[in-house]
Amino acid sequence: SNDVQPRNYLLFACHFFNEGAQLTQLYRGMKYEAEQKALQEAREANEPSSKPSSSSASDIGQQVAFLSPIGQSLQSAAMRLPLPEGAKAFLAHPAGPFTIHFWAPTWKWMLSISNLMDYDRPVDKVSTMQQSALCATGFIWSRYSLVIVPVNYNLFAVNISLAVTGTYHLTRKLYHDFGKKKEKKEGEE
Repeated sequence: SNDVQPRNYLLFACHFFNEGAQLTQLYRGMKYEAEQKALQEAREANEPSSKPSSSSASDIGQQVAFLSPIGQSLQSAAMRLPLPEGAKAFLAHPAGPFTIHFWAPTWKWMLSISNLMDYDRPVDKVSTMQQSALCATGFIWSRYSLVIVPVNYNLFAVNISLAVTGTYHLTRKLYHDFGKKKEKKEGEE
């Protein structure tokens, strides 16, 4: 049977939220690329000999980061507080707590924490498909987190954690499954 018991609704909710956030990011990235392409074509049509200007990291961060009016006012209020420069830099970062770039990987930590809490789970209850998916997700998004703008170290860390914990559980499961097959073969001989 494909029913998983007991049902882990917290894991489901975290995964659902994470997938929704990643799909939103994908949509926004494609929309942004289309807008940039249209702007570039318009510039080339108006000034065919002009070279594209290079933009600073803060300009790129402002273009990419999504801040709602509420988020902008909260960020402004937080920036006026007497905080250390490191805290202000964190709050103003394009992948800081006032953007989706911060919250998606922060919620994704629930997947890693759940996997860490299962370190001694009986091997016969470990799902090969789930751990394969978590492991693959961890490796793929770890690389992606370092090539996107803004670079998202929170996303990198959570995905490395997913890759490591997923690999650990997958290795345990594979050793267990292949060990059972080997014992069964030896028992038949």
